[in-house]
Amino acid sequence: MNRRLLTILLVAFVLAALCTFLVVRLVHNQVSARPTITTTRLVAAKADIKLGTLLSADNIDTVEVSGTGPKDAILEKNKASIIGRGVISDIYAGEPIIEDRLAGGKNGGLSAAIPIGMRACAVRVDEVVGVSGFATPGMRVDVLISGTPPGEQDTKRGTESRTLLQNIQVLSAGTEYQKDAEGKAKPAQVVNLLVTPEQAETLSLATNQVTIRLVLRNPMDTKTDPVMGTATSNLFGGPTAAPTATTAKPRRVETKAAAPKPYSIEVMNGNKTSEEKFASPEGHQ
Repeated sequence: MNRRLLTILLVAFVLAALCTFLVVRLVHNQVSARPTITTTRLVAAKADIKLGTLLSADNIDTVEVSGTGPKDAILEKNKASIIGRGVISDIYAGEPIIEDRLAGGKNGGLSAAIPIGMRACAVRVDEVVGVSGFATPGMRVDVLISGTPPGEQDTKRGTESRTLLQNIQVLSAGTEYQKDAEGKAKPAQVVNLLVTPEQAETLSLATNQVTIRLVLRNPMDTKTDPVMGTATSNLFGGPTAAPTATTAKPRRVETKAAAPKPYSIEVMNGNKTSEEKFASPEGHQ
């Protein structure tokens, strides 16, 4: 082989080896200079967890996050300590669970989410309202009642419907089981409403006396307006309930007395006849 060609190949090989060494050394230095990223394993929701739910091993999981994770997040080693605690705010799938989302102690459940001075009142609703997701936590509803007023069983107006409560917050919604006439368990849709003690009394009385229906409203619409009830007879063109009118004071109207009419007397004197006019006696009173 030509000695000159051999020399060129040898020099090229040495240069390639040197370049390779330099590139490997540079990459190694850059990798070594990077800070070490620490991770932490936290307890997270396996699926969406609704307000009022008690945590169990079936609805929680663990996830690995960069760094230390959110403040007050539950560490994997403390996973067993939150079993049985109630959720006071909705938690979404994959979201780390933090202390602020849980009730203070075990079995806190829904009660921890009730503000001081307020009450949670359960109302049974039909399947259309419960299953379709109509009433979900945080929604605002009006409570309507339908029935026959006491002492008006023979009225021609029929069943009446009225708005009992307005702008009521839905605290939770779910299913409970109750026994039917044959003693078999059947599901019933129940919605817990956040009300004042006075509203709770009214709602409790209505639950046992009339039919209750919830009407969804815009959460931004917090205005309450007086609403007049209606009756079955109104649907078929019957008499409607007239609104209460404000009683006005009678207006005093002054009238002028009519002018007294004069009267006349015909006087006959022989073959002469004359007529004399006199004013009415009422005009001189």
